Amino acid sequence: MKNDALATYLEDHLAGALHAIELLKAMRERSAGEPLGAFAAEVLQQVEQDREVLARLTERVGGTAGGTKEWGAWLAEKVSRLKLKHGPEDGLGTFEALEFLALGISGKHALWRALDVVASSDPRLQSLDFARLIARAEAQHQRVEEQRIQYAKLVFRHEQGEEQPAHAQPGVHGA
Repeated sequence: MKNDALATYLEDHLAGALHAIELLKAMRERSAGEPLGAFAAEVLQQVEQDREVLARLTERVGGTAGGTKEWGAWLAEKVSRLKLKHGPEDGLGTFEALEFLALGISGKHALWRALDVVASSDPRLQSLDFARLIARAEAQHQRVEEQRIQYAKLVFRHEQGEEQPAHAQPGVHGA
């Protein structure tokens, strides 16, 4: 069987999705009972749904869901979780986690757009509603970006020496 570039591409995105899922789980657990925890739980549910679509598609094109790349992503997330869990309480770990998620969702948006373009010439892709997947990625990115910017204000204002009262933690905007 020849190496299918599409299967490789989808497997790469599956690895990224697993990393995002594990990161969102950690954020949800660490911020349980807080607006950030509720936000992470909502985004997690959507990212898990997107990963399932991607896993089915990967298998349909002859790739492997849950392969070596995903295990590597899982391990990388466990290492990166140390910063989120044990980092300073200034919110930098959360800010960086949100930035990673924003970048990952941008990549997922690019994935869906690319697949939408080639679906007309590849019957393996023709049954998916790429318009819906693209719109969901755009909405996810907007929500994560709002949180990321709120944490940027908190983290970098603090770093400049301005004290933040305990109640000035970012909340969920537009949720």
